[in-house]
Amino acid sequence: MEARLHLKPGQNGTKQLVQKYGERLVCVRYRYDEVSGQRHKTVELIEETVPWRPASSREKHLMQRAAEEPVLVKIDYQERELREQVRRAGGRWQPAERAWVVPYGVATELGLTARIVGDI
Repeated sequence: MEARLHLKPGQNGTKQLVQKYGERLVCVRYRYDEVSGQRHKTVELIEETVPWRPASSREKHLMQRAAEEPVLVKIDYQERELREQVRRAGGRWQPAERAWVVPYGVATELGLTARIVGDI
């Protein structure tokens, strides 16, 4: 199926849908199916609007990491069970940095992203 037209509200071909959906209408697409020989008119609607806070630059950086990228994670000496989990997951202690090196994916799985203190 191929989308040939992508229209914004108010353009020709959308006026009845603007009357029907109002401010909720985001766009109208015309899709063509060569196999069945049919044209489909689809709409994109806003279903819900809720407050949202943009991610900080640190959070954006963390979201863009690859799962295998090594990161430094701080774990207190008293947190023996957590240290063992990290060790079992392949983590290595780095004495110079006083932190553990684990892949970012492991840090995410163990809920340690807030403890990331740097990259390797």
